[in-house]
Amino acid sequence: MNDQTSTLDWTDDGVPISLRFDDPYFSFLDGLAETRHVFLAGNDLPLRFRPGFHVAELGFGTGLNLLTTWMAWRESGVSGPLTFTSFEAFPLSPTQMQGALAAFPELAALTQELLDALTEKGAQTNDLSFTLITGDARATLPSWQGRADAWFLDGFSPAKNPELWDPSLMQAVGEHTNTGGSFATYTAAGHVRRALDAAGFEVERVKGFGHKRHMSIGKLRA
Repeated sequence: MNDQTSTLDWTDDGVPISLRFDDPYFSFLDGLAETRHVFLAGNDLPLRFRPGFHVAELGFGTGLNLLTTWMAWRESGVSGPLTFTSFEAFPLSPTQMQGALAAFPELAALTQELLDALTEKGAQTNDLSFTLITGDARATLPSWQGRADAWFLDGFSPAKNPELWDPSLMQAVGEHTNTGGSFATYTAAGHVRRALDAAGFEVERVKGFGHKRHMSIGKLRA
């Protein structure tokens, strides 16, 4: 994996900061709780889990969303592997991931399990089929052959990482969503919500995590 050490900094509390985008990888308050609120609850998970369920994500980051979802999948008792695909332009090294995820002891065993199986293209275990697609998602997502049941839209702030919120990319998200599929994201920026509406989603603004007033969720129109 690419080593982005030169573009990474850390707060005293162990939160990694992208120097490239001047933005944290997860909430200063509680990254694990944030993922559960925004991406799991925002997509009605784990309630919607079923065999073959496919989550796709813009912005793999530290792997926190994957691990949180994998834990919920395992606890749900659904048979077969969770299918999870992440699109990431600047993957962290396993060492950097391990350092960031050390903030979440609840995930320690699962983190090690992931790192033991991780390659540049993802990880395969008995109950996880993870694919990591590296490069600019504006180029890689349109040609992707898969479709997701739930999308985690987790790029850095739209003001700092506008590439991952481009209307054409949101259109590609809609085109790669299964019937009845959904998305969730921490941002409630108007231009993002409008782009997702144009991409075919019924978009709703709901309570955000912690001090954040709003976030966005939506389901693909029938």
